[in-house]
Amino acid sequence: MMTCGYDDHHCEIGLIVGTGTNACYMEEMRHLELVEGDEGRMCVNMEWGAFGDDGALEDLRTEFDRDIDAGSLNPGKQLFEKMISGMYMGELVRLVLVKMTKEGLLFQGQTTPDLLATGHFQTSFVSAIENERDNEGLVNAEKVLVGLGLTPSAEDCVATQRVCQIVSTRAAHLCSAALTAVLRQIRDNKAAERLRSTVGVDGSVYKNHPQFARRLHKMVRRLVPDCDVRFLRSEDGSGKGAAMVTAVAYRLATQQAERQRVLDTLRLSREQLLEVKRRMEEEMSKGLARETHHGATVRMLPTFVRSTPDGTEHGDFLALDLGGTNFRVLLVRVRSGKRRSVEMHNKIYAIPQEIMHGTGEELFDHIVHCIADFLEYMGLKGASLPLGFTFSFPCQQNKLDQGVLLKWTKGFKASGCEGEDVVTLLNDAIHRREEFDLDVVAVVNDTVGTMMTCGYEDPHCEVGLIVGTGTNACYMEEMRNIELVDGDEGRMCVNMEWGAFGDQGELDDFCTAFDWAVDERSANPGKQRYEKMISGMYLGEVVRNVLLDFTAKGLLFRGRLSERLKTRGIFETRFLSQIESDRLALRQVRSILQHLGLTSSTCEDSILVKEVCSVVSRRAAQFCGAGLAAVVDRIRQNRQLAELQVTVGVDGTLYKLHPHFSSIMLDTVRDLAPQCKVSLLQSEDGSGKGAALITAVACRIRDAGQH
Repeated sequence: MMTCGYDDHHCEIGLIVGTGTNACYMEEMRHLELVEGDEGRMCVNMEWGAFGDDGALEDLRTEFDRDIDAGSLNPGKQLFEKMISGMYMGELVRLVLVKMTKEGLLFQGQTTPDLLATGHFQTSFVSAIENERDNEGLVNAEKVLVGLGLTPSAEDCVATQRVCQIVSTRAAHLCSAALTAVLRQIRDNKAAERLRSTVGVDGSVYKNHPQFARRLHKMVRRLVPDCDVRFLRSEDGSGKGAAMVTAVAYRLATQQAERQRVLDTLRLSREQLLEVKRRMEEEMSKGLARETHHGATVRMLPTFVRSTPDGTEHGDFLALDLGGTNFRVLLVRVRSGKRRSVEMHNKIYAIPQEIMHGTGEELFDHIVHCIADFLEYMGLKGASLPLGFTFSFPCQQNKLDQGVLLKWTKGFKASGCEGEDVVTLLNDAIHRREEFDLDVVAVVNDTVGTMMTCGYEDPHCEVGLIVGTGTNACYMEEMRNIELVDGDEGRMCVNMEWGAFGDQGELDDFCTAFDWAVDERSANPGKQRYEKMISGMYLGEVVRNVLLDFTAKGLLFRGRLSERLKTRGIFETRFLSQIESDRLALRQVRSILQHLGLTSSTCEDSILVKEVCSVVSRRAAQFCGAGLAAVVDRIRQNRQLAELQVTVGVDGTLYKLHPHFSSIMLDTVRDLAPQCKVSLLQSEDGSGKGAALITAVACRIRDAGQH
């Protein structure tokens, strides 16, 4: 198989039909239960000569097969081989001739000592007698029979030739039937409608018998019409094959060592993760302190959210959720008591590009127009309701109902908004419309909204985390530590804006060449460094850069690069989730690679691409887990607890769709913060519901103060 595979890359079966017979083929690892691992393929040595030793061929065996077996050195063993191979073919012919002679059908009923002697009719005689060139076979038959002391007539020679043909044809057909089973297995493994495959063949019977190969090929094609099978004769034998196996093993070992050397730069040790945690803790302290806040990469912005839900919240609330080209208007009905529940109704509205790039007045007028449409749709035209505004852009807050836009992101460029309070801009637009009045109680970040949504379900939820296109976190900090806000009593939610961690070099020693490449070609070089190692906007691009490096070194795709793979952003982060989602996903990998123009990728390429995805996503989850460990440990230390029980509310496409991200992240948090019992709670209803709940909590606290 290896010798022929050097000349034909479709060769995945090896066949020997000589003194003995055997076959091997490339099987999927997932089917090899005796070997650890599910990825890729491995050559299986079938040892098919023993097929039938359990009685499976009993209905096909003849008295001649039984006589051969009884007189062999290994009775009851290698029964399939005894029906096919060169060691036994001549002997089968001899036994048939002896029986026919004893029954008076040949040689006038006269046997000879040589005809009766085991092994005197060699398989080479069968090949010579079946030679169809110019009656040469019949001439050879006469020579062979005379050599055995017989006096054959012309009819005896023809009959002997016919016996040889029947015995050798049966051998070829049995061999083809077994080979067909192998081809079907390979075709089913690949789920291919048509299989193109090559069989490398060696052995004296296959090479020397004048008709064996033709009969074998013809029957195989008849039995598997849905397979295009090529037979390739091995000219240099198994010695060259052994050398080829050695050469391939050496090449693979060398390439594997280089691949692992590169991938090791993306693997994080426990010591490195503890260092990331320590540096995050340091930046958090800087962000909270008045003197160092301005220079901190982790901004630790006060949100003026002072409490999580306690279950007594009640009423109808409006919520706006603005964070992209679509935004939602929601009516959230919060009920307390025994029938405690949150009921939501919402509509999604588009923001056209010309409004995103127009004036601030046009943008906020459009938002208010959509609110009016929603109130009419809900039968609440003219109603005055408390409103929470999830505004997922960087804001400086000085109180709960004020948020000064620091800068637009995500493609928004509306003029006259940066440096302005978005609540004022919204109220001005409401007043311009003069249809209804709304009480804008809270402006919140999507991370805070997520924490509040999950906090309604779980009172231990004091941390919010987003891992989607970007990443961010928030948590409940002690007021005494928030130096930017007056007062020492109680707690306040802090919006960390942790994506910028590393912007002053804190993560440089963890950055690889691939991270630098992604950063340099991004829209904001040098910014959001932590986010670029974790979030969905960048992970696919990290993988693509690794694949480019491997291909340039000849370690992948046989060194051939497709034009599509050179395109920035072409390897989407969703591909990582798809590739890692299924233990049988190599077909999935193959289809993604074909989509990227890599049509001749191999099974081994797919395995390596899957490993690259796994290493990159694992690192992202561990980085995120190290940051989260810093947060929960800080909460524990703030409260001087030996052990903290805390829940983290999580949202974001990467967290939700990637099959392993959440478990790796949680394992990392628990390992790096062993005194914290951390649970993760996925937010199902997004940050809009959270904005309404923050509004509900704020109304509860405000009403309590008034009474």
